[in-house]
Amino acid sequence: MPKSMSTFSTTDAQTPQGLLHVGRVTRPHGIRGDVYVSFFTDRPERTKIGARFWLKNSWITVTSARLQPSSWLMHFAGIDDRNAAERISKSDIYGEPIDDPAVMWVHDLIGAEVVDISGAHYGKCVWVVDNPAHSLLELESGALVPVVFITERTKDKITINPPDGLFELNIDENEDEK
Repeated sequence: MPKSMSTFSTTDAQTPQGLLHVGRVTRPHGIRGDVYVSFFTDRPERTKIGARFWLKNSWITVTSARLQPSSWLMHFAGIDDRNAAERISKSDIYGEPIDDPAVMWVHDLIGAEVVDISGAHYGKCVWVVDNPAHSLLELESGALVPVVFITERTKDKITINPPDGLFELNIDENEDEK
């Protein structure tokens, strides 16, 4: 069963379709174009030399990266002075999805049909809500399903094993309002 999640897909018209919002350039460091980058992901592929990111309408490539106490100190090809580093400061960075079947990617969950292990259909996942305990699938009906109840996932279908009463709570609340 997949066990973790990634950041959301982009909806920005200037960013190529299918890229994931993976971090943000926060500020410059020094005079040679180095910048601090804060990532929303813990994937080591994102911080290796040669990693590519979409930033401000073009691709950039990592040429060096060092972990600092609260973020990464990075250098990108073509960003070679303080002025260039300042121009990309406070910019979002996007990366291509990483193929890892052990990970549930938010962009793969949204739009998938949600069914339980007995085959009952609950509608499509329309959003993934970031929640401190567990991320939640938000369904078309407004029902929220913790991702820990996911037992299987394919490209178009999420199978869940919800506890008894999970969906009845929404029904009972709606009936009380009438």
